[in-house]
Amino acid sequence: MNIPDYVAPIVAYRTWQWDSLGLRSLNQEQWFPGQPLAASCRTSQSCQQPPCLTCTCGVYAAKNFDHLRRIGYADYGVHGETYLWGKVVEHRLGYRAQFAYPKNLVLPLDAIPYKMASAESRLETLVSYGVDLFIASDHGAVLLWSRESGFNSAGFDCLIAMRKKYYDDYLRERTLKPGDRVALVGKGIALVAAADDGIVRLTLWNKTQLSLRRKDIAWDQANMRWEAEPAGIFQTAESSRELLNRPRKR
Repeated sequence: MNIPDYVAPIVAYRTWQWDSLGLRSLNQEQWFPGQPLAASCRTSQSCQQPPCLTCTCGVYAAKNFDHLRRIGYADYGVHGETYLWGKVVEHRLGYRAQFAYPKNLVLPLDAIPYKMASAESRLETLVSYGVDLFIASDHGAVLLWSRESGFNSAGFDCLIAMRKKYYDDYLRERTLKPGDRVALVGKGIALVAAADDGIVRLTLWNKTQLSLRRKDIAWDQANMRWEAEPAGIFQTAESSRELLNRPRKR
């Protein structure tokens, strides 16, 4: 991927969803390796070159990680720096750009499959973007793969050690609690807002409030994370109250 060198691109910060096909925006827009994501406008026919000042189109990014965390998107997937260029509209907390491409990616620990064979297979989808990959840790980002040297053995050692600790901690505490992440197939990552034995309330990246039966959420040992099928999701508070008020079988 060749970023234009005739003008300095803006470096901003954003979040992506990561699946077996690679990176997606939180609205499910696919990012392809070696190709910039070009903004398009689906709301205004008069917007000939997105992003328009009078519209909401464009590729979104926060100004830095603190801004991303402040607006509530830091915990909903892979995050990292991104190049923005072309026409760029600046806002108080971020930008809307005409073109964008990742500069580097920081992977949350629970986004990486536990088994190393599965982890390497999934990581290859990110390697194809040709950007530096890091693992998020309590002590900062640890380099896992770089364009210059490939996979970093120290990064893999750190990954193995962190995964073991993460796994041991969850074996000791296999209860779903507020702040845990749940992977919803086809919807992305949601955060647990509240949980009991009957109903779990979740919040998606776009602040949508969801409710799910606790029995429909399972611990996936291969991926080391909570996962659920979206079939049992209720999106209204009324539905949640109905479920909570049902007599429980004893």
